Amino acid sequence: MKTRIFRYLKHISVTVLVILLAGIAFVLSLHGSLHYGDDPIIKRWNNDGPYVFFTNDSILQVSYVTGNRDDGYRDTSYDCSADSNTWLSSHFNLDGSHFDFEITTEIETPAFYYDDGEDILAISDIESGYRTFRDFLIAQEVINDRLEWIFGKGHLVLNGDFVDRGFSTTQVLWLIYKLEKEARLKGGNVHFVLGNHEIKLLQGNYGKSSLKYFYVAAILGKQQFELYDNNSLMGRWLASKNTLELINGNLFVHGGLHPDLANHPISLASVNQIVRENYRRAYFPKKEDALEDLLVSTTKGPSWYRGYFKNEISMTEIDGCLDLFGAKAVIVGHTIQGKVKSMHEGKVYSIDVNHPKDYQHHWPVRASEGLFISGGKYYRAFSDGKRTEI
Repeated sequence: MKTRIFRYLKHISVTVLVILLAGIAFVLSLHGSLHYGDDPIIKRWNNDGPYVFFTNDSILQVSYVTGNRDDGYRDTSYDCSADSNTWLSSHFNLDGSHFDFEITTEIETPAFYYDDGEDILAISDIESGYRTFRDFLIAQEVINDRLEWIFGKGHLVLNGDFVDRGFSTTQVLWLIYKLEKEARLKGGNVHFVLGNHEIKLLQGNYGKSSLKYFYVAAILGKQQFELYDNNSLMGRWLASKNTLELINGNLFVHGGLHPDLANHPISLASVNQIVRENYRRAYFPKKEDALEDLLVSTTKGPSWYRGYFKNEISMTEIDGCLDLFGAKAVIVGHTIQGKVKSMHEGKVYSIDVNHPKDYQHHWPVRASEGLFISGGKYYRAFSDGKRTEI
């Protein structure tokens, strides 16, 4: 009897182990990882912000979340002039650091075409990971340890989905805002190409946002959609951005170009204009305008398309879309891969990898990567500062 029980338990244990190993192998095959814990500092929100809102055309309200869970949180706000530049600070509680930056209410739509031969560093899908983003830029010598721009006339391309799923959305966005201004003063450029998750924020779709921001909005006396609506400085700034940019012959887009786009004689300017006009409108099929439907679709639109990874697009179709905009390659994020890599005969580069999370622990340990382009050559760029040619 005991022998049979032992044999039964042995079979059960082996079966459970096989299922567990198969599950781990499946997760790893999808370039995933296992989340096994959070840093307790994740619940410290003191000095989170700033959140900047227009009171009227001449007055801005600057708000921070202050306090703690034991003593209670509160909204600490003050007014400043919208007509003069104001310096603010963004705090990162995980390591007690902060950075200062200057805000202005003058927001311009960025250019979408550049042809200057300068170096390019691209990274995608940071998903609210401030420490990961900051440390990667330091390692790749885009900024120094004081978070100052040192990339000269180079192009830093942020290929969408820098928000949602994490706890440092505000810090990530203000760092981009700060570097955008600094780069421009030194002859360089920061290109924030919007992904589907930035568009979701602009549309008030917070299904993938950390619950933290639901409560942050409440502490500030607001609904969550107001954090990025047109009365928010950050919301106006985000809504000015492009979804496609052509830089030194490389087309940067978060998702990709659906092959049907090649059937429409359209310019980059028009694509960006049509998509931008729909940033704050939730998508639903309209049918009366096939081109607009294609560009704002949540499956076929440039911020959403995944066809390069599903064997549903031919080289002829890829070339057709590249030829439409005079590009030699398209660089995309959106679909997680095990590493930055070249696809489809060097016409597509995929740069979405599983980045480390600020406050979360994962197995296996994650490491960031980006794409460095120099002299017509493409390199994997690593979080330790090294680069290897693809």
